[in-house]
Amino acid sequence: MERPARLYGLWALLLCAGGGRSAALTETQPPVTNLSVSVENLCTVIWTWNPPEGASPNCSLRYFSHFGDKQDKIIAPETHRSKEVPLNERICLQVGSQCSTNESEKPSILVEKCISPPEGDPESAVTELQCVWHNLSYMKCSWLPGRNTSPDTNYTLYYWHSSLGKILQCENIYREGQHIGCSFDLTKVKDSSSEQHSVQIMVKDNAGKIRPSFNIVPLASRVKPDPPHIKNLFFQNGALYVQWKNPQNFFSSCLSYEVEVNNSQTETHDIFYVEEDKCQNLEFQRNMEDTICFMVPGVLPDTFYTVRIRVKTNKLCYEDDKLWSNWSQAMSIGKQPNSTFYITMLLLIPVIVAGAIIILLLYLKRLKIIIFPPIPDPGKIFKEIFGDQNDDTLHWKKYDIYEKQSKEETDSVVLIENLKKAPQ
Repeated sequence: MERPARLYGLWALLLCAGGGRSAALTETQPPVTNLSVSVENLCTVIWTWNPPEGASPNCSLRYFSHFGDKQDKIIAPETHRSKEVPLNERICLQVGSQCSTNESEKPSILVEKCISPPEGDPESAVTELQCVWHNLSYMKCSWLPGRNTSPDTNYTLYYWHSSLGKILQCENIYREGQHIGCSFDLTKVKDSSSEQHSVQIMVKDNAGKIRPSFNIVPLASRVKPDPPHIKNLFFQNGALYVQWKNPQNFFSSCLSYEVEVNNSQTETHDIFYVEEDKCQNLEFQRNMEDTICFMVPGVLPDTFYTVRIRVKTNKLCYEDDKLWSNWSQAMSIGKQPNSTFYITMLLLIPVIVAGAIIILLLYLKRLKIIIFPPIPDPGKIFKEIFGDQNDDTLHWKKYDIYEKQSKEETDSVVLIENLKKAPQ
């Protein structure tokens, strides 16, 4: 009888202990304390807090936190949380506590802490702040001035990455039209083993009159390679083989290619999208190491071809695959067109066109005379008909007057003589 009594007592003790632990788990936990926020580097926001006061000693505390829009929710035992975020807008973190990772447990009430953007007129901050990592060697950032800024504002760009050790200032400020930009070396980031996968950027003015603007540039995106270098072109078995060398700092598997082939005979160009090496001529491959080859099928004999290539990153290694490099320097192959013939044609065509225009104008003038003959002037016609007769009539009138005057004078003389003879 004594042994069953002991077992019963042990079972009762375990039941009481389990009930006490169950009660500790189901009761609502008190909130965290001393929640604070701070900023490190340029855009690293850190929240810290202390465990809740009066928490049950049997509770394995876990803290759940999320931002104001309930995104990026995590449950962890740490009493801190950090995030890289551009400080252009207000951001808030809400933190609570509970006894386990089970979301069905009763959590504490949420405590919230926010951080506001820097002071200043929002219209004075720069706009369209964008950065591109060129060939994994240097980064170029550009922006437009804010609306409420003076044209003579002197801008300063600061950047930070964990491999750099400290916040650095960009010295190479330049202007391109309306855009203002700055470029800085970023080779150390490529060779770094740091888990930091972004560069923090801030742009402000020296006088502190504009509101600072921030940006987070992921290193796996906005990467623009240098153009490749074409090494060789040749014809074989009715195909054109193109071989080029990739830009430095990139693996071939991380790049995609575009080959443009211009045909001088048909005056057309074809573009081929290339994902990988597609040459089948192994001997040709062995002649040049660390190169990529592509075969252009169906080329025409005795034709002059011009080839150029550009590359971009692919999503196998990078997040962004939209930034093409500039076109490579063109290389040509084939029979060169006869330049003398083209020069002669360029000289003859203007002469032929001018002669044709003159002949056309003469023909149109004669055609106008035939279709619209000139109308004769009636005044000229009547003058030609009556002009001489009027002159003769005037002559005869003058003659009659003269003859009449002579006859009157003769009659007067005769009359006088007769009067003299009468008295005698």
